[in-house]
Parts: sequence; C-alpha cells; structure tokens
Amino acid sequence: MANHESALKRHRQSLKRRDRNRAVKTRIKNVVKDVREALESNDKDQAATALKLAAATLDKAASKKVLHWRNAARKIARLQQAVNKLA
Repeated sequence: MANHESALKRHRQSLKRRDRNRAVKTRIKNVVKDVREALESNDKDQAATALKLAAATLDKAASKKVLHWRNAARKIARLQQAVNKLA
C-alpha cells in the first residue's frame, strides 16, 4: 500500500473511477443486449428504439473516455447493420 499522501489520494481516485467505469460498462452491456433481444424477436420498432438508446449510451461512454471512440463507433455500426438487415 502507498505511504505518500499523494499516492493515497491517487489510489482513492482510481477506486472511484473504477466504480464509475464499471457502472457505465454494465449499462453498455445491458443496452446492447436489449438491441440483440429485439433483433431475435424480429421486432423492428423495438429494435430501432433500443438501438437509439444504445448508440447514445455508447457515444456518451466514448466521450467520457470509458471506451475508445472507434470501439464505440464499431459497436454502433454493427448494431445498426443488424437492425437494417431486419427491416
């Protein structure tokens, strides 16, 4: 464990960030799962609505640097492609 005051502070900050990032990543997994479930049930309207929410969530995570912006863009593009295939 760290002994310096600044190192202890950095450790506290990293724990807070880890919790925040975990929450965001869990939310991403859930919204992507919602899109995939809507696709499996062949529900176009629900898939489109879920995709809109998923894209917003992924973009927000990318803007907060939880995900790399290209990773988020790739996930959105693949989900969009799947929804378009359904239509």
